[in-house]
Amino acid sequence: MTVSERGSAMPENGLGRRELLGATGVAACGLALTACGSGGAKAQPVKSIKGKVLAKTADVPVGGGKIVEEWKIVVTQPAEGVFKAFSSVCTHKGCAVSTPKDNVITCACHGSEFATDSGQATKGPATAPLTPYQVKVEGDGIVVV
Repeated sequence: MTVSERGSAMPENGLGRRELLGATGVAACGLALTACGSGGAKAQPVKSIKGKVLAKTADVPVGGGKIVEEWKIVVTQPAEGVFKAFSSVCTHKGCAVSTPKDNVITCACHGSEFATDSGQATKGPATAPLTPYQVKVEGDGIVVV
């Protein structure tokens, strides 16, 4: 231990009790803020999904959709025979959206709503659209282009 200018003992590494407690408090606050913003579903890079079958057409109801957890994608059918796909991660705080119904994709965390035909935010707090994926129907599968 060394003696600081104030005459108190200070460890060799230069961190006293106050500095250590302060640094610990800052780290704890950072972790808490990260947890609050994540909503449990952090946006992560999606694996290469080009050519992958996301869902069967029969599993995606008209006016509704299906969540594909493996790739964090929501597949929708806003009109008969029209299929769309978007990131299932809300653009507000990164929460996972719920299974679409009545042509609306809803974020379970804060109530943001998105259109099933465009991914556009129609009700806040989210203002940015969901990230779209190009898809096509091959046989009875919905495939990423």
